[in-house]
Amino acid sequence: MNIIDHLKWRYATKKFDSSKQLSDDKMQIIKQAFNLTATSFGLQTISLVIIADKEKRASLVKHSYYQNQVLEASHLLVICIQDDIKDTDVDALFNTVADVRNTPETILQPYRTDLKNMMQKMTKTERQEWSTKQAYIALGNLMTVCAVEGIDACPMEGFVSQKYDELLQLKDRNLKSVLLLPIGYRADDDMFASFKKVRKTINESVINL
Repeated sequence: MNIIDHLKWRYATKKFDSSKQLSDDKMQIIKQAFNLTATSFGLQTISLVIIADKEKRASLVKHSYYQNQVLEASHLLVICIQDDIKDTDVDALFNTVADVRNTPETILQPYRTDLKNMMQKMTKTERQEWSTKQAYIALGNLMTVCAVEGIDACPMEGFVSQKYDELLQLKDRNLKSVLLLPIGYRADDDMFASFKKVRKTINESVINL
């Protein structure tokens, strides 16, 4: 299939086949795809928590408005943001740039200072909102990669993030959960798999100037 066929194949999976598990190779692709996601300035203030353990996921179902995909899927992906962004995060980015690209500090210093100033001018809430936008970019990227790899997925905003943070001890890692993506393989009896896609026409959604 070409990329458009893959995107037509994917849908928000409502029922997973819990007997089918993603291979380690497929999970490595997911991990690499997340890490290669574009983020503003390359700052990567997002993290991916992967939960395979069924018992742990069972405890999360009620905090996901009883959406059973959380439990039935092969794995549950929890996309998180940093609780806050500090100068040390900016320094870590530019120190890595210097190491990987051998870029002189004389070139990096103005960008380092500007990014620190940008983050310092925001409130903590604004910094979290900024990171959340990066999380949505990652979600879109993962959904496309899943489609290309023949992996079913169901993006979710509907969950109680505070309970997830508590049960997964995310605060200890300076993280806040913002999005869910159960992944695996669709069940044969998921009727939604056969539904035709409902979209605007290209002429309605795309404007050529």
